[in-house]
Amino acid sequence: MAEVNPDFKYIVRVADTDLDGERPLEWGLTSIRGVGQRVANAILHQMELDGTQKMGDLTDEQITILNDKVVSFVEEAPGWLFNRQRDYDTGDDTHLVGVNVKLTLQDDINRLRKIRAYRGIRHETGQKVRGQRSKSNGRSGSAVGVSRKKVAK
Repeated sequence: MAEVNPDFKYIVRVADTDLDGERPLEWGLTSIRGVGQRVANAILHQMELDGTQKMGDLTDEQITILNDKVVSFVEEAPGWLFNRQRDYDTGDDTHLVGVNVKLTLQDDINRLRKIRAYRGIRHETGQKVRGQRSKSNGRSGSAVGVSRKKVAK
């Protein structure tokens, strides 16, 4: 039977997000908004950590360094890896992490609604935004199903 580490942390806090300590590093980091598999692997490569290591086995020092790397990812990563390239307001390339991803997305949608763009109107009415079919898919309410005309006798 495997030995249990007495300093094992079942919940690890990184970038204002609680992460499961029993998950491997490369998959545990993807629970943070704005951090996918590629970004997680890039951060682990910078820190020279093994991705299969459990999150809970990290020391407090490693967790602080990991937190700093996730927050300051924009300074050391290539521009094509950022999740917000050519920002609407500033024109800069940035990488948003945590709650900032959700807040920025809401700001963008509200801006589209305000200028009455097609995408903003689709968001307002709760319809599909990216050109998907809406006649036969994604229906809800009374539009679901096929209505037949009554057969005349």
